[in-house]
Amino acid sequence: MAVRRKDSFLWGKAPPNPPPGESRDRRGVQKLHHVTQEVQPEELEEQNKTVVRSRRFLRGKKKFNMDPKKGVSYLVEHELLEWRAESVAEFLYKEDGLNKTAIGNFLGEREELHLHTLKAFVALHEFSDLNLVQALRQFLWSFRLPGEAQKIDRMMEAFAARYCDCNPGVFKSTDTCYILSFSIIMLNTSLHNPNVREKPSLQRFVSMNRAINSGEDLPAELLTKLYASIRSEPFKIPEDDGNDLTLTFFNPDREGWLLKNGGRVKTWKRRWFILTDSCLYYFEFTTDKDPIGIIPLENLSVRKLQDASKPFCLELFNPRGLKIKACKTENRGRVVQGKHQSYKLSAASEEERGDWMDAIRSSMARDPFYDLVSVRKRKLMSSSPSKD
Repeated sequence: MAVRRKDSFLWGKAPPNPPPGESRDRRGVQKLHHVTQEVQPEELEEQNKTVVRSRRFLRGKKKFNMDPKKGVSYLVEHELLEWRAESVAEFLYKEDGLNKTAIGNFLGEREELHLHTLKAFVALHEFSDLNLVQALRQFLWSFRLPGEAQKIDRMMEAFAARYCDCNPGVFKSTDTCYILSFSIIMLNTSLHNPNVREKPSLQRFVSMNRAINSGEDLPAELLTKLYASIRSEPFKIPEDDGNDLTLTFFNPDREGWLLKNGGRVKTWKRRWFILTDSCLYYFEFTTDKDPIGIIPLENLSVRKLQDASKPFCLELFNPRGLKIKACKTENRGRVVQGKHQSYKLSAASEEERGDWMDAIRSSMARDPFYDLVSVRKRKLMSSSPSKD
């Protein structure tokens, strides 16, 4: 019988019924396989959603780094960020890989959402029991101050208000905190910029800040401590995360085509110039990410130049007759110091030359910190009670 059953099975006939326990086990495996088939597509779909979401979020961050407003709009459109000041502020404060320059430009805008976001962003900083230098170190590390005076004013106003809320009684008004904060920033520049030969003393720093506390002097002990902190350690400027020089040129003072006269070979070449952060950058093409050369405008002057071949020339030069400390990139990518005694440029028209010269002079001379402090000091003095 056993042989016949085996033979019949081999010849394609139905096998004998399995034992009752084996039948239950087989049905259980079939049912589990059926359930697994039902679950897998759902899990796969969820995994795909997660991958797409992550890719879109990364794309949104890259868009933000190139254009902050477009980046935030993209993230909101794809439901990766809420269109609320608190949500945007937390994104700017906590998310890794965001460009610090882009954060500063976004926070400095004056539209309603930006103003509320700035307030929420500053509120994420905890300044309690910190002296003003410590608080400024924390604040200025979270973004990079933009170049426009109005943006700086709004951001430092928000900082001063937050610091005074966290440390009631230290200053008599937010104006005092605002003015002293700028004094500290300027002190940092003066003490640690190698181009500043005459370093301010403690006495000068104290003198600069007389009567700013609602008409009264701040404690000498406080000013001494702040001065010593900056002298021993300068502010650290945050480096932009994961980006090239493109972000340096995000919001230039001026950009456009100019002809540039060569250094060694005196030929005129068309170059794309960008003026920003007191530097003049020039490129071969508008699409280039990295400049061919960089001309720092510090200690330079600009004037009209008569040239028989080019009617609308201007010249960048050092009034002391020194060689200009500029740099350029050679064909092999090596950065070398430029050899110019002056830079001769040519515009397309008289009007364009005038616009470029005005923009360059403004970039050379403007220090928004000093202007902002002067305005706030005048406001503070006019509102302080006069002493008989």
